[in-house]
Amino acid sequence: MRPRTCVNWSLMQGTNNVVRRAARALALMLAIALVPIAALPGAASPHGARTYASVTIAAVARGQAVPSSYLGLSFELSNLSEVARVGEHGDLVTLLRSLGPGVLRFGGVSADTQVAWSDAETLRPAWASSTIGPEDLRRLASLASHSGWQVLLTIGLAHFEPAAAAREARAARAILGSSLAGIELGNEPNAYAAHNLRALPWTFSQYAAQAASYLDAIAGSGGSVPPLAGPDVSGSPAFLSWGTGEAAGLAPAMLTGHHYPLGCREVPPPTIDRLLSPAIRRAERVSTRRYMSASTRSRIPFRLDETGSVSCGGRRGISNTFASALWAADYIDRTMSAGMAGINFHGNLRNCLGYSPLCAASAADLAAGRLRAQPEWYALLLDKALIGDTPASTSIAWERHANVDVVAMHAPSGTTHVLVVDDDPRGSRAVSLRLGAPIRFRAARVLELRAPSRHATTGITLGDSAVAPRGAWVADDGPLLRADRRGRINVLLPPGSADLLTLKPAASSPRK
Repeated sequence: MRPRTCVNWSLMQGTNNVVRRAARALALMLAIALVPIAALPGAASPHGARTYASVTIAAVARGQAVPSSYLGLSFELSNLSEVARVGEHGDLVTLLRSLGPGVLRFGGVSADTQVAWSDAETLRPAWASSTIGPEDLRRLASLASHSGWQVLLTIGLAHFEPAAAAREARAARAILGSSLAGIELGNEPNAYAAHNLRALPWTFSQYAAQAASYLDAIAGSGGSVPPLAGPDVSGSPAFLSWGTGEAAGLAPAMLTGHHYPLGCREVPPPTIDRLLSPAIRRAERVSTRRYMSASTRSRIPFRLDETGSVSCGGRRGISNTFASALWAADYIDRTMSAGMAGINFHGNLRNCLGYSPLCAASAADLAAGRLRAQPEWYALLLDKALIGDTPASTSIAWERHANVDVVAMHAPSGTTHVLVVDDDPRGSRAVSLRLGAPIRFRAARVLELRAPSRHATTGITLGDSAVAPRGAWVADDGPLLRADRRGRINVLLPPGSADLLTLKPAASSPRK
């Protein structure tokens, strides 16, 4: 039976979900039974054409376990006061707790161009359109305490003000305490010249000199310097020089950078097909290797502290659709597998049409703290199950290629998690996967991420359930798939969907 929890669902709704789940599980077992995995390529079945593949999962894990604070959100520094106020009431604390411990990052372009620190010793400068002060940090500290999340705070560098920066860092350290994960000095400083914030030539060595002046001022203000994170570059090409320089010259506790698969001003313009294309996945593998190269050499962890589907706040019809959930679920898992220390999805609580994982549908909802889960939030919930896992290599033998990605992770409990994301549009061939050797499995549970289509903005479910209006969510147990005689699991995946399989090895299976 579906486990009972304290959510606002009626008994009838719960019963209907169980019935639907049982019917879907029966249909899935019948589909697999009717068409064996060894069927001829392209063979049709009563349930439509299939693409077949065999996935081999390595028995031995590699790399490091996924950190407990891996998942995170990112906001503009100009939104800090608003986010902190919403944290005092409403749904935000409940939603953050549902992901476990994480990191709230505040930065973005507003950190350098709009927001200044202001306190009894620091007047608001003429260039700033808004300020943050000690009271904002106290509210933020309360949010961090009640949610169990930490804070990564960006201190603006574009307007070079070491004394104000020192006062801000001192206040953040005193007020946030252990909730302060670190500070960043400037947002995308590698792009300052392009945005007329510095004159050419503008290189890392010039940035490092100014950042060092900030660090000296902070150290001279009394107490210890908060952990440094940086260089917070705009993309992986710049990280090849800036990340290496940061690691060698500024001794950060964490390396950081940004990633957007699609640019808002690209020609041709962004589309769902491009977001979910194999070409984007290939480009992201290159980007990830660049970021991790400096991290691996320096042994300093790397956090992708700002990401989203399309830059400049996202694109309506892409960023607010189920397609963004499919992209995000796969991308989170692949960054985990690569050994990153964490990932932060950028957003704006006022923008339900962009790439924000959480938003308020109206100004009244925002004032009341009523937030709703957007598609990317479902991806975060799905990948939450992988926290603590260790990556495992996979290889795939295709009967014919499909737009599908497969990532495997070994859990401390002895089970194996496999995320399968099918990015093809509805109407494409379903994919039948056989998972096994050298591991022999006994059974698998399936957590399904579904929506009416890749373009859907509503009707999204995870484990046959939607996130409730106040943030509560609980999944059904999911279909139980039994292994065949050789210890292999057969799973049928419809196009435009994702499955997270929890596989239980047989007693004789070789696992580390």
